[in-house]
Amino acid sequence: MTGSISVADYLAGERDSEVRHEYVDGVLVAMAGASMNHNRITSNMVRHLGNHLARQRCEVFNSDMMLKTSATRYRYPDVVVSCDSSAENELFLVSPVLLVEVMSRSTRKTDKTSKRLEYLQLPDLQEYVLIEQDFVEVEVLRRSSGWQSAYYYLEDSVPLESLELVLPVAMIYERVVCV
Repeated sequence: MTGSISVADYLAGERDSEVRHEYVDGVLVAMAGASMNHNRITSNMVRHLGNHLARQRCEVFNSDMMLKTSATRYRYPDVVVSCDSSAENELFLVSPVLLVEVMSRSTRKTDKTSKRLEYLQLPDLQEYVLIEQDFVEVEVLRRSSGWQSAYYYLEDSVPLESLELVLPVAMIYERVVCV
């Protein structure tokens, strides 16, 4: 799928598509495959967050869950935590409390600029986590601190205030091979 299409056509097509696409103001952006490190980090986050959230009302979703960031933008964050069990649509979420993007050279600029601007406008979002896949660095932006960046490295632990969880950076990077 390429070209300018309506939101309704995008959502109808995305439901049956074998390739996921983000939707940005009428333009489709095909999602590329991810590296082993990217998948390891994403899996680690989903596993640790999911274990922490077991038997709680909040749920963790992987990169197959679409997120509506505005009337004309739909994204696929790497990890999403939502506490809204009354989702209006089974296809996408609208009110995450925590978003995680695992960055690579090809996604870093978008994750740190346009996606950041979109995500920080979401009224229920409490934390945006950016994780480097090629070296050990975790950046967390929190609503409670005016969206100022806090950085964490290998020997640190990351406090995720929105989930009342402290996650060691070493657990995020389990089995990851860094340069």
